[in-house]
Order: sequence, then C-alpha cells, then structure tokens
Amino acid sequence: MRTLCASTLLGEFFVIGFAGLVAMRTSDLSAATVWSVSGAAMLLCLLLCGMLTRKGGVQLGWALQLALVISGFVVPTMFFLGACFAGLWWASVHFGRKVDEAKAARAGLGTEPDTA
Repeated sequence: MRTLCASTLLGEFFVIGFAGLVAMRTSDLSAATVWSVSGAAMLLCLLLCGMLTRKGGVQLGWALQLALVISGFVVPTMFFLGACFAGLWWASVHFGRKVDEAKAARAGLGTEPDTA
C-alpha cells in the first residue's frame, strides 16, 4: 500500500505546486497567501509519504484529498483534478491493502521468492 499511496502523493505534490502558480496569476490572493497554503500542502504530501504506515496516516491523506477538491474554489480546474486524485487515493489504499494481504499470505505459505 505504501508504494502506491506514496506515488499518488508525489503526483499531488507537483499538481499542488502548479496550481499555486495558476492561483497566483488568476486569483486576488497575495503571493504570500498562495505559497503559504500551497507550500503547507506540498510539505504535507511529502510528510505523508513517510507516515502512511502509522496510525492516522491514511485518514490524513483523505483530509488532503478533500482539501484538494475544495481548492477548486480558488482554481476551478482543481475540482476535476482533486476528484481524480481522490479516486487515485482510494484505488491506492484499496488495491495496496489487497497487495499487502497477498504478500502476507504468500510469506505465510513460504512461497516468497528468495531475493538474497
């Protein structure tokens, strides 16, 4: 699960940065406000990559997805992109857990390939 979710978060990192550039040009918000919010969200993406296996990491990821969709009020395209990333986040969590369960089952049977 961690690999899929981290990949989604890294994609969001770049999208948030580009959305910040758009917001600077198209909104009435100051550059300091835009980059404070965008920078905090980008930092959260990076921190979440390391927190995914900890309690609350996935839930914090869901909060980030909601914030991305809400950012559509500043940059309307983010309604669409936020929804796309929320779908990717769901798929990463859902299928990532299935992969983790399959790996655990395989390891329990002793059929894990030797990588030494």
